[in-house]
Amino acid sequence: MSQKVVGMISSYAGLNPSPIDWLWHQSPYPFGNWGNIQIKADAIAPDFLLFYQFDFPKPPTKLSWRDRLKGKKPQPPIDLEAQFREVLRDRRIYLLREPPLAEVIKRNQRNYEQAKHHCAYVSAPDDDAPIPEYMPAIWYVHNSFRELNEMPAPPKAKTCSWITSGINRTENHRKRLDFLKLLRSHELDFDLFGRDLPDWATATGKIGNKWNGMAPYYYNLAIENYADNDWYVSEKLWDSLLSWCLPIYYGGSAADKLLPPGSFLRLPSLDEKGMQYIQEVTATPDAWYEAQPAIAEARQIILHKLNLLNWLSDYTKTFS
Repeated sequence: MSQKVVGMISSYAGLNPSPIDWLWHQSPYPFGNWGNIQIKADAIAPDFLLFYQFDFPKPPTKLSWRDRLKGKKPQPPIDLEAQFREVLRDRRIYLLREPPLAEVIKRNQRNYEQAKHHCAYVSAPDDDAPIPEYMPAIWYVHNSFRELNEMPAPPKAKTCSWITSGINRTENHRKRLDFLKLLRSHELDFDLFGRDLPDWATATGKIGNKWNGMAPYYYNLAIENYADNDWYVSEKLWDSLLSWCLPIYYGGSAADKLLPPGSFLRLPSLDEKGMQYIQEVTATPDAWYEAQPAIAEARQIILHKLNLLNWLSDYTKTFS
């Protein structure tokens, strides 16, 4: 079977225009090769095209009669097909990676309807998606694949960290910030990293490679901004495990189905009960030592099975 090139388009600001080496760090082979594919995000004429969290543009608004009287011209229709690099519809893959938060449900539905017209495979971690499914794993630990695959657990120097942001645009984001405020008000012992955090959060600062804010710690708080269905689990959990932390995880049930028992701990709630749980667990490193075999197994599952490159390779094998 000949190797297939997979291109990518996305609405993420940091991925637009697409960097050629997007996800190359998720393979032990050069230039983003994995199995029968090469991921080459900006490929001019790829064999497959991945729509990764791509927001289809809204149709042009109709001019009001006042605008027409003023001589305004209607906007021309958007030529979407010009962006799709002549890839046939049956080789276009749409993966919406963000959770179905109440604030974005309408936008998600609009994307699903457009995606069904333009793509053969349309999936998201959402019961309302055409194909409800877990997100294939990407991660923001920038060590090489070979390092992550072969390294033993690094020396641990401190107890617990949390990498998060000050985003507060949805109710779920605000609940997470309220929990952070609760932990700070009780002077819970953990190091905080992240961007756009309020002054009262007393963050250490932004982090470029999550490994640096996770690997030196026994425990890591991995708190999703959505925990209300059976599909959604994000890089917060993958990053923590790949850094050899024992995650104290708040999220939905997807993680239980994808990872071995004992590879993470369940934070029961974002309130005083949850805070007390963190205090009890982090009082000693005993839980981390006990979880080592499960963490090691989970890391191999993330790297080799859940990896988005592996998912793309499996998907494209069905095409001649």
